[in-house]
Amino acid sequence: MYAVIQTGGKQERVAEGQQLRVELLGEDPGSEVTFTPVLVVDGDTVLATPAALASASVTARVVGEELGPKIRGFTYKNKSNQRTRWGHRQRYSTIKVTGITAAS
Repeated sequence: MYAVIQTGGKQERVAEGQQLRVELLGEDPGSEVTFTPVLVVDGDTVLATPAALASASVTARVVGEELGPKIRGFTYKNKSNQRTRWGHRQRYSTIKVTGITAAS
């Protein structure tokens, strides 16, 4: 059984017991998070309509936070001595999927 969830503007395929990195959720490590799935596949049964997915859910536990790779940038304008160095490092939440419940 697997499901497709949407978080942070992206969709991820998840299975029970899987650990993955999603955009920062703002939850404390150890707390439970519930996602509404976009798609649930259980063998030959596929749930994809909003009516069928209304009672389906994906639960996950927040394991911790981590940082993504450092991105460095540099912009300048010619002949005007205007230079800007900038950097960014995205923060992510690491979650572990604890259960997928399909509509009953």
